[in-house]
Amino acid sequence: MDVMRAVSLPPVSYAATAERPSWAELPAGLRGAVAARLGAPVRSVRVASAGFTRGFAGVLETADGGRVFVKAASAADQPHLVGWYGRETAILDRLPAGLPVPRPRWTLEAAGWFAVGLTAVDGRVPQLPWTAADLTATLAGYAEVAAALADRPADLVAVGLPRLADLARDDLAWWREVAAGREPRPTPGGWEEVLPELVRLESLLPGYALTGGLAHGDLRLDNVLIDHSGRAWFCDWTWLCQGPAWFDLAGLLLTAYGSGLDADALFADHPAAAGAAPDALDAALAALSGYYLTGATAAPGTASPQVRAHRLFSGGLALDWLADRHGWPRTGRPGR
Repeated sequence: MDVMRAVSLPPVSYAATAERPSWAELPAGLRGAVAARLGAPVRSVRVASAGFTRGFAGVLETADGGRVFVKAASAADQPHLVGWYGRETAILDRLPAGLPVPRPRWTLEAAGWFAVGLTAVDGRVPQLPWTAADLTATLAGYAEVAAALADRPADLVAVGLPRLADLARDDLAWWREVAAGREPRPTPGGWEEVLPELVRLESLLPGYALTGGLAHGDLRLDNVLIDHSGRAWFCDWTWLCQGPAWFDLAGLLLTAYGSGLDADALFADHPAAAGAAPDALDAALAALSGYYLTGATAAPGTASPQVRAHRLFSGGLALDWLADRHGWPRTGRPGR
């Protein structure tokens, strides 16, 4: 895990990307319903500063010392978040026992809002560049998660999980769309000369993604919490899908590559990469770079203002990592 190259850091820390309402800004009816469900008045609130949605998220502590992590969204103004929170609740409730993931305690609807209470993890988002301790804990924790999901637990599949192969074909083939002129050309450039190869590599992902167990689907540094004992916890499970765990690993290791570490070796040595095709990582990086870079130009206004910078940074890392693996030139993308 020695530093191998210059470190690339995001313009804003992943621990400070969120733009959320405060507890006091939520409807009084919702706050009262949550306090009633907790059985004691809310004494303090720590709003989550990580993430890219505008829904409420924070740790509530009650007068009797209870703690719970609450997510809440308006059914009228944020129906997509209501759907996401409900889906994540169903998934978390069915994940195998003993995994380092928060568990749902309750849900409620009040004042036109939906809220879910989860076990509160007393932890922090890993800092960049990655420290050896944080990365080791995260990779070990994900190996545990991937092993538990390798056989596609039936009760989870019954929730209606999409197949990564279908997502890769329909939602992760952005270089194909750029080449066909159906999507705007991402900026900055530096990818034009290798566009045919990017299209070819991303086209491999649907076939590779047919195998494997279940994948988190959105495994990034800001969906990890390191607790006081040094254990890694994994959050935000809305996008769980049927597919290989090595796809999660590729997405997680983008920031390890940006931290100057030997991400190729970290990928190859991880249990989740066992059995992956030799160019599976290339296929994942091509698909992720296209997804992030083209998506940066159409970041939704309902998300945090920092989402565009996140996508440019992540897409740039994926493209530069792929360039290093193939000997392509790298050119001034964000994060360099």
